[in-house]
Amino acid sequence: MAELKQTIRQHAAQGASKVIEYRRKLHANPELSFQEEQTANFVTECLQSFGLEPFSMAETGVVAFIKGKQPESKTLALRADMDALPIQELNEVSYKSRNEGVMHACGHDVHTASLLGAASILNQVKDQFTGTIKLIFQPGEERIPGGASIMIKEGVLENPRVENIIGQHVMPLIDVGKVGFRQGMYMASADEIYLTVKGVGGHGAMPETLIDPVLIASHIVVALQQIISRNSDPKIPSVLSFGKVIADGATNIIPNEVKLEGTFRTLNEEWRAKAKILINKIAKGTAEAMGGSCEVNIMHGFPYLENHPEFTQRAKHHAEEYLGKENVLDLDLWMAAEDFAFYSQQVDSCFYRLGVRNEAKGITSSVHTPTFDIDEAALEIGSGLMAWLAVKELSESKNGY
Repeated sequence: MAELKQTIRQHAAQGASKVIEYRRKLHANPELSFQEEQTANFVTECLQSFGLEPFSMAETGVVAFIKGKQPESKTLALRADMDALPIQELNEVSYKSRNEGVMHACGHDVHTASLLGAASILNQVKDQFTGTIKLIFQPGEERIPGGASIMIKEGVLENPRVENIIGQHVMPLIDVGKVGFRQGMYMASADEIYLTVKGVGGHGAMPETLIDPVLIASHIVVALQQIISRNSDPKIPSVLSFGKVIADGATNIIPNEVKLEGTFRTLNEEWRAKAKILINKIAKGTAEAMGGSCEVNIMHGFPYLENHPEFTQRAKHHAEEYLGKENVLDLDLWMAAEDFAFYSQQVDSCFYRLGVRNEAKGITSSVHTPTFDIDEAALEIGSGLMAWLAVKELSESKNGY
């Protein structure tokens, strides 16, 4: 395997400029969730140029196989998401987004380019591994219901059955050259909360004649916090936040209704279900006690993401072989959400982080910001490491670990 590892490193180094080219083209032409038509066409063309036979799934998703020796022995999947965010890019770079108000601010361009690079490498060494690698280029990670859930329903984990799946995601808190892993529970579930508080509006100088939905909404936001402080087991991480409040009145006008939008996140499915019942009960009860009413709509989002302990431990060990132990970090729990979690509920999964930070170059912005960018040296690592993890896992599965 030492010789194969060196071969993969060489292919990754030789193909790095091409992967950067892929990433810049993708970054300059971002598309929102479930609208990734040009992106899917580009991915398809790239895979065809490698000699692969890609096919579509979930409308704008792309899937392809790389078959090694004895392809029926085991199937492992590699996944990348492709959609962008509704953000206006502020970076002044040659590959700046050309689509007004749309930006690859979460690194999905990096994920897609890296998987294309890994695909090229794996196709060149397919006579040196046993089994089949399924490439999954997934749409719609940023929006409920999540492209992963749709692809699973359409059979992406079947025919042949996928036994393991690997995904990687950029991490601007980790320096370029390093990666991070965590076994077990890693990322939170995410549900969207939409409340409409209704009252009786009117002149702000006559509150005694009104049922003030602004006041009611304020009490609801405060009351709901007791779900975390008094109903949640302190050992279960939970977050309940409201980031949008619309009270379309004026300095002297109290509106008839107030709309609130928020998110609930946790890492326990039983508590998740109970908390949503409490949100509904407390919001409606508080509004009714104050003379108004509250409509509650909770959109069931992504489940929590759990990395299979043994599989992730193997992947971490393989990463240490490829990058050096000093460049492989342990990750903490992360309360953000990822629809890769749907895969983790179905098959043994490993979702790891790719470092993209470079303070010396001023590359420090977080994801989901208009100045997010990466040190493109990460792309050589992203493609090479993913290829190495795939062939190494297939080898370990064949020989026993």
